[in-house]
Amino acid sequence: MDFTGKVVIITGGSSGIGADAARHLAKLGASVAIIGRNEQRLNAVAEQIIQAGSPKPLQIVADITQDAERIINETVNHFGRLDVLLNNAGIVIADSVIGFDVANFDRILNTNLRGAMILTSLAVPHLEKTNGNIVNISSVAGIKALGMYTSYCISKAGLDQFTKCAAITLGPKGIRVNSVNAGLIRTPIFNTIGVTDADVEQFFEARSKDYLVGRVGEVSDTSSAIAYLASAPFITGILLPVDGGSLCNGQFSAPVD
Repeated sequence: MDFTGKVVIITGGSSGIGADAARHLAKLGASVAIIGRNEQRLNAVAEQIIQAGSPKPLQIVADITQDAERIINETVNHFGRLDVLLNNAGIVIADSVIGFDVANFDRILNTNLRGAMILTSLAVPHLEKTNGNIVNISSVAGIKALGMYTSYCISKAGLDQFTKCAAITLGPKGIRVNSVNAGLIRTPIFNTIGVTDADVEQFFEARSKDYLVGRVGEVSDTSSAIAYLASAPFITGILLPVDGGSLCNGQFSAPVD
Protein backbone atom coordinates (compact mmCIF):
# COMPACT_ATOMS: atom_id res chain seq x y z
CA MET A 1 0.00 0.00 0.00
CA ASP A 2 1.27 3.43 -0.91
CA PHE A 3 -0.07 6.57 0.78
CA THR A 4 2.50 8.92 -0.74
CA GLY A 5 0.90 12.31 -1.31
CA LYS A 6 -2.09 11.45 0.89
CA VAL A 7 -3.07 13.53 3.92
CA VAL A 8 -4.65 11.76 6.89
CA ILE A 9 -6.29 13.22 10.00
CA ILE A 10 -6.09 10.89 13.00
CA THR A 11 -8.10 11.80 16.09
CA GLY A 12 -7.00 10.27 19.35
CA GLY A 13 -3.54 10.16 17.82
CA SER A 14 -1.53 10.50 21.01
CA SER A 15 -1.67 6.86 22.16
CA GLY A 16 -2.98 3.38 21.47
CA ILE A 17 -4.73 2.64 18.19
CA GLY A 18 -4.43 6.20 16.91
CA ALA A 19 -0.73 6.54 17.63
CA ASP A 20 0.13 3.27 15.93
CA ALA A 21 -2.06 4.13 12.95
CA ALA A 22 -0.17 7.41 12.63
CA ARG A 23 3.19 5.64 12.68
CA HIS A 24 2.01 2.98 10.24
CA LEU A 25 0.43 5.31 7.71
CA ALA A 26 3.41 7.66 7.89
CA LYS A 27 5.69 4.71 7.04
CA LEU A 28 3.50 4.12 4.01
CA GLY A 29 4.15 7.68 2.90
CA ALA A 30 1.18 9.59 4.29
CA SER A 31 1.38 13.08 5.72
CA VAL A 32 -0.46 12.77 9.02
CA ALA A 33 -2.16 15.24 11.31
CA ILE A 34 -2.32 13.76 14.80
CA ILE A 35 -4.98 15.13 17.11
CA GLY A 36 -5.08 14.77 20.88
CA ARG A 37 -5.58 16.59 24.15
CA ASN A 38 -2.22 15.70 25.68
CA GLU A 39 0.57 17.74 24.09
CA GLN A 40 3.37 15.75 25.70
CA ARG A 41 2.08 12.45 24.30
CA LEU A 42 1.52 14.02 20.88
CA ASN A 43 5.13 15.20 20.92
CA ALA A 44 6.30 11.67 21.73
CA VAL A 45 4.36 10.16 18.83
CA ALA A 46 5.60 12.87 16.47
CA GLU A 47 9.19 12.15 17.49
CA GLN A 48 8.71 8.42 16.85
CA ILE A 49 7.39 9.18 13.36
CA ILE A 50 10.32 11.49 12.58
CA GLN A 51 12.89 9.03 13.99
CA ALA A 52 11.48 6.34 11.68
CA GLY A 53 12.32 8.56 8.72
CA SER A 54 8.72 9.46 7.93
CA PRO A 55 7.44 12.96 7.10
CA LYS A 56 7.04 15.30 10.06
CA PRO A 57 3.44 15.16 11.28
CA LEU A 58 1.19 18.09 12.07
CA GLN A 59 0.34 18.10 15.76
CA ILE A 60 -2.94 19.66 16.84
CA VAL A 61 -3.74 19.86 20.53
CA ALA A 62 -7.52 19.81 20.50
CA ASP A 63 -10.70 18.28 21.90
CA ILE A 64 -12.89 16.87 19.13
CA THR A 65 -16.04 17.74 21.07
CA GLN A 66 -15.15 21.43 20.89
CA ASP A 67 -12.55 22.00 18.18
CA ALA A 68 -13.76 20.10 15.11
CA GLU A 69 -13.74 23.09 12.76
CA ARG A 70 -10.24 24.11 13.87
CA ILE A 71 -8.95 20.55 13.34
CA ILE A 72 -10.16 20.45 9.73
CA ASN A 73 -9.09 24.00 8.90
CA GLU A 74 -5.57 23.71 10.38
CA THR A 75 -4.95 20.44 8.56
CA VAL A 76 -6.13 21.68 5.15
CA ASN A 77 -4.33 25.01 5.58
CA HIS A 78 -1.09 23.20 6.46
CA PHE A 79 -1.13 20.40 3.85
CA GLY A 80 -3.44 21.87 1.22
CA ARG A 81 -5.72 18.84 1.02
CA LEU A 82 -7.38 16.00 2.92
CA ASP A 83 -7.60 12.38 1.77
CA VAL A 84 -8.50 10.29 4.83
CA LEU A 85 -10.33 11.06 8.06
CA LEU A 86 -9.70 8.50 10.80
CA ASN A 87 -12.31 8.99 13.53
CA ASN A 88 -10.52 7.16 16.32
CA ALA A 89 -10.92 9.31 19.47
CA GLY A 90 -13.06 7.56 22.03
CA ILE A 91 -13.58 6.97 25.72
CA VAL A 92 -14.75 3.99 27.78
CA ILE A 93 -16.66 4.31 31.04
CA ALA A 94 -18.32 1.36 32.76
CA ASP A 95 -22.02 1.90 33.40
CA SER A 96 -25.43 0.26 33.17
CA VAL A 97 -29.09 1.15 33.31
CA ILE A 98 -28.90 0.71 37.09
CA GLY A 99 -27.56 3.91 38.61
CA PHE A 100 -27.55 5.53 35.17
CA ASP A 101 -25.38 8.68 35.07
CA VAL A 102 -26.59 11.18 32.46
CA ALA A 103 -23.34 13.18 32.61
CA ASN A 104 -21.26 10.11 31.73
CA PHE A 105 -23.70 9.18 28.96
CA ASP A 106 -23.40 12.65 27.44
CA ARG A 107 -19.61 12.58 27.70
CA ILE A 108 -19.37 9.20 25.96
CA LEU A 109 -21.84 10.06 23.19
CA ASN A 110 -20.26 13.48 22.59
CA THR A 111 -16.82 11.94 22.12
CA ASN A 112 -17.54 8.59 20.50
CA LEU A 113 -20.38 9.60 18.19
CA ARG A 114 -21.23 13.30 18.02
CA GLY A 115 -17.61 14.38 17.53
CA ALA A 116 -17.10 11.90 14.69
CA MET A 117 -20.29 13.05 12.98
CA ILE A 118 -19.34 16.73 13.14
CA LEU A 119 -15.79 16.11 11.91
CA THR A 120 -17.11 14.01 9.05
CA SER A 121 -19.59 16.68 7.99
CA LEU A 122 -16.87 19.34 7.99
CA ALA A 123 -14.46 17.08 6.09
CA VAL A 124 -16.87 16.26 3.24
CA PRO A 125 -16.05 19.25 0.96
CA HIS A 126 -12.33 18.46 1.18
CA LEU A 127 -12.70 14.68 0.77
CA GLU A 128 -14.93 15.21 -2.25
CA LYS A 129 -12.06 17.00 -4.01
CA THR A 130 -9.67 14.08 -3.47
CA ASN A 131 -12.10 11.13 -3.71
CA GLY A 132 -11.08 10.53 -0.14
CA ASN A 133 -12.51 8.26 2.51
CA ILE A 134 -13.39 7.91 6.17
CA VAL A 135 -12.49 5.12 8.58
CA ASN A 136 -14.35 5.03 11.89
CA ILE A 137 -12.91 3.10 14.81
CA SER A 138 -15.82 1.27 16.35
CA SER A 139 -15.98 -1.85 18.50
CA VAL A 140 -17.35 -5.35 18.73
CA ALA A 141 -19.51 -3.76 21.43
CA GLY A 142 -21.40 -2.00 18.65
CA ILE A 143 -22.43 -5.44 17.36
CA LYS A 144 -22.96 -7.42 20.55
CA ALA A 145 -24.02 -5.90 23.87
CA LEU A 146 -22.07 -5.62 27.11
CA GLY A 147 -24.45 -4.79 29.94
CA MET A 148 -21.75 -3.26 32.11
CA TYR A 149 -20.73 -0.86 29.33
CA THR A 150 -24.20 0.24 28.26
CA SER A 151 -23.47 3.80 27.15
CA TYR A 152 -20.29 2.72 25.36
CA CYS A 153 -22.18 0.03 23.47
CA ILE A 154 -24.87 2.53 22.48
CA SER A 155 -22.25 4.98 21.23
CA LYS A 156 -20.53 2.36 19.07
CA ALA A 157 -23.78 0.94 17.72
CA GLY A 158 -24.68 4.50 16.76
CA LEU A 159 -21.28 4.93 15.11
CA ASP A 160 -21.85 1.74 13.11
CA GLN A 161 -25.17 3.03 11.80
CA PHE A 162 -23.54 6.37 11.04
CA THR A 163 -20.89 4.53 9.01
CA LYS A 164 -23.55 2.87 6.87
CA CYS A 165 -25.77 5.95 6.53
CA ALA A 166 -22.78 8.12 5.60
CA ALA A 167 -21.60 5.54 3.05
CA ILE A 168 -24.99 5.76 1.33
CA THR A 169 -25.06 9.56 1.39
CA LEU A 170 -21.43 10.16 0.43
CA GLY A 171 -21.02 7.41 -2.17
CA PRO A 172 -22.32 9.63 -5.00
CA LYS A 173 -19.70 12.21 -3.98
CA GLY A 174 -16.92 9.65 -4.44
CA ILE A 175 -16.30 9.29 -0.69
CA ARG A 176 -16.09 5.85 0.93
CA VAL A 177 -16.95 5.26 4.61
CA ASN A 178 -16.02 2.12 6.57
CA SER A 179 -15.59 0.97 10.14
CA VAL A 180 -13.06 -1.11 12.05
CA ASN A 181 -14.87 -2.90 14.88
CA ALA A 182 -12.08 -3.69 17.28
CA GLY A 183 -12.03 -6.36 19.94
CA LEU A 184 -9.84 -6.11 23.02
CA ILE A 185 -6.67 -4.34 21.87
CA ARG A 186 -3.55 -4.03 23.98
CA THR A 187 -3.23 -0.27 24.63
CA PRO A 188 -2.04 1.87 27.56
CA ILE A 189 -5.56 2.80 28.63
CA PHE A 190 -5.59 0.61 31.73
CA ASN A 191 -2.30 2.09 32.93
CA THR A 192 -3.68 5.62 32.57
CA ILE A 193 -6.44 4.80 35.08
CA GLY A 194 -3.98 3.39 37.63
CA VAL A 195 -3.97 -0.37 36.90
CA THR A 196 -0.56 -1.95 37.45
CA ASP A 197 1.36 -3.57 34.61
CA ALA A 198 1.10 -6.96 36.35
CA ASP A 199 -2.69 -6.72 36.67
CA VAL A 200 -3.00 -5.60 33.05
CA GLU A 201 -0.99 -8.58 31.82
CA GLN A 202 -3.05 -10.93 34.00
CA PHE A 203 -6.24 -9.50 32.50
CA PHE A 204 -5.01 -9.89 28.93
CA GLU A 205 -3.84 -13.44 29.61
CA ALA A 206 -7.21 -14.39 31.10
CA ARG A 207 -9.11 -12.88 28.19
CA SER A 208 -6.97 -14.54 25.50
CA LYS A 209 -9.11 -17.68 25.79
CA ASP A 210 -12.02 -15.76 24.22
CA TYR A 211 -10.04 -15.29 21.00
CA LEU A 212 -9.75 -18.01 18.37
CA VAL A 213 -6.26 -16.82 17.45
CA GLY A 214 -5.17 -17.41 21.06
CA ARG A 215 -4.37 -13.82 22.01
CA VAL A 216 -5.87 -10.38 22.42
CA GLY A 217 -5.28 -7.80 19.72
CA GLU A 218 -2.26 -5.59 19.18
CA VAL A 219 -2.40 -2.07 17.76
CA SER A 220 -0.59 -3.36 14.68
CA ASP A 221 -3.68 -5.47 13.94
CA THR A 222 -5.94 -2.43 13.81
CA SER A 223 -3.37 -0.38 11.88
CA SER A 224 -3.24 -3.01 9.12
CA ALA A 225 -7.02 -2.99 8.87
CA ILE A 226 -7.17 0.81 8.80
CA ALA A 227 -4.62 1.00 5.98
CA TYR A 228 -6.49 -1.67 4.03
CA LEU A 229 -9.87 0.05 4.28
CA ALA A 230 -8.35 3.46 3.53
CA SER A 231 -6.83 2.10 0.32
CA ALA A 232 -9.48 -0.35 -0.96
CA PRO A 233 -11.40 1.48 -3.71
CA PHE A 234 -14.29 -1.02 -4.01
CA ILE A 235 -15.16 -1.29 -0.30
CA THR A 236 -17.61 1.02 1.44
CA GLY A 237 -20.29 0.77 4.09
CA ILE A 238 -18.78 -2.24 5.86
CA LEU A 239 -18.18 -2.98 9.53
CA LEU A 240 -14.94 -4.98 9.69
CA PRO A 241 -14.47 -6.89 12.96
CA VAL A 242 -10.81 -6.98 13.96
CA ASP A 243 -11.44 -9.23 16.91
CA GLY A 244 -9.39 -12.40 16.66
CA GLY A 245 -12.52 -14.46 16.08
CA SER A 246 -14.13 -13.54 19.40
CA LEU A 247 -17.52 -12.80 17.84
CA CYS A 248 -17.39 -16.06 15.92
CA ASN A 249 -16.53 -17.78 19.20
CA GLY A 250 -19.61 -16.27 20.82
CA GLN A 251 -17.56 -14.38 23.41
CA PHE A 252 -15.66 -11.17 23.69
CA SER A 253 -14.10 -9.07 26.39
CA ALA A 254 -14.58 -5.40 27.17
CA PRO A 255 -13.04 -3.55 24.22
CA VAL A 256 -10.50 -0.81 24.59
CA ASP A 257 -9.94 2.08 22.17
